[in-house]
Amino acid sequence: MPHIAVLGAGITGVTTAYALHTRGFDVTVYDRHRYTAMETSFANGGQLSASNAEVWNQWSTVLKGIKWMLQSDAPLSVNPRPSWHKMSWMLEFLTHIPKYKANTIATTRLAVAARAGLAEMADRAGIDFDFSPAGILHFYKTQHDLDHARHITGLLAQGGLTRTELSPAEVYAKEPNLRGDILGGFWTQSDSTGDIHKFTMSLANWLETQGVTFQLGHDIEDLQTQADAVTITAQDTAHFDGVVVTAGVGSRALAKKLGDRLNIYPVKGYSITVNLHDKKSQEGAPRVSLLDDQAKIVTSRLGDDRFRIAGTAELNGENRDIRADRIKPLVAWCETHFPDVSTESVVPWAGLRPMMPNMLPRVGAGRHDRVFYNTGHGHLGWTLSPATAELIGDCVKSRFQSQLSRAVVTPSSEAQRLKSA
Repeated sequence: MPHIAVLGAGITGVTTAYALHTRGFDVTVYDRHRYTAMETSFANGGQLSASNAEVWNQWSTVLKGIKWMLQSDAPLSVNPRPSWHKMSWMLEFLTHIPKYKANTIATTRLAVAARAGLAEMADRAGIDFDFSPAGILHFYKTQHDLDHARHITGLLAQGGLTRTELSPAEVYAKEPNLRGDILGGFWTQSDSTGDIHKFTMSLANWLETQGVTFQLGHDIEDLQTQADAVTITAQDTAHFDGVVVTAGVGSRALAKKLGDRLNIYPVKGYSITVNLHDKKSQEGAPRVSLLDDQAKIVTSRLGDDRFRIAGTAELNGENRDIRADRIKPLVAWCETHFPDVSTESVVPWAGLRPMMPNMLPRVGAGRHDRVFYNTGHGHLGWTLSPATAELIGDCVKSRFQSQLSRAVVTPSSEAQRLKSA
């Protein structure tokens, strides 16, 4: 049975381990943290949102970034300090603007396809992750944003997603607790929400019971490829038939060791988890998931007693600091749009989204025939990972098909021989 190493134990790494395990591989997952899902998969916005599949490669994004550069609480913040990595990523980002429509449609198709895979994993592993099929409501405050949303709806439809336009009255009917001057909205019934951290940890725990090995709490010190193996040194040295890199923003450095160029840039996002300790807050918080297009803020209700609010994008290198001036707008947004929710107990968090310049994940083989990648999912890792796990699972299976066949045939042949004897 071929033995495959998975480097990274976030949502992408654990779903990759699942896909490889179900295809008959012996799997070992590595991560530098003591537990799974401790970085970008810890406290994201919680949305499983095919309706948020629009890529960012537009001139309007560039212009907003320039406009907001000196505004600390802006939805998009760019540290003006130059670095070769940042500049190369931005230049590549610009080259993909002509592919904006095609890449948005491709991302939508991938997001829609991922839904069945996530449901299968949750059902098979018996996972409780505060899943809610309540739908996602996008709302808009300007005519320009609403008109753009109509254009996006057409692209999403080409990718297989249906959503419905709502009047202001219909927006408030969907979420009666919402306050503010709303011009209109779009409703995606098929989208959903859940706790990514609960899901990832629970799936990893189940995989351990099925024979998947997790090597956690140690950095990868060395990584080398040979003609017939991949050698990994963490706490100990081990040899594998192949390796899948799923290490988020750390994938770039690992790819370099493996002879590949992977231009992933860390785009920081922030979230707050509002603890709903009192009945008034629980009744005043939304049940449907929301996306405020103007503020670039998303929300999810996680059970009865938690309300997750996330958003903003910050290009500031591999910086994980939780800045008060980036958290403050999230708290203020809650108090403005949901005034009955107490913000006395708020837990802030920041994570680094691993983004490729074209906003599409890198899924497939590397230069060496024993090296594979499933990384660079950007702001949609939770939404896309079940689909990309299937894709990389098939890719690795194709490479090791003959060895898998022998692993399956040999035990049954031996059983038949013993029976005959």
